[in-house]
Amino acid sequence: MSTAYSTAHAEAMDPPRSSPDLDVRELEKRTRLMRIITRLIAVSDLGSREIARRAGLPVQKISDLLAGRLEHLDIDELNVLRRTLEPETP
Repeated sequence: MSTAYSTAHAEAMDPPRSSPDLDVRELEKRTRLMRIITRLIAVSDLGSREIARRAGLPVQKISDLLAGRLEHLDIDELNVLRRTLEPETP
């Protein structure tokens, strides 16, 4: 029996490993928030610098979001951006 076969067979038998970077539910939440935030940015009169200043985040985070780099933002940062951009309700 070859080593490649036994390794492949063992990997198929092992239970899946959970990785904090690959949590599907977390990624879905971040993706939904990203879509909401990018829509809010699109209708906003604010530039990236002003949005970043109001949210207390570096401008690079806004650039990362607009470029689709979700791995650079966590849920808390996305929620801060959403609250910063959402119109105030009376």
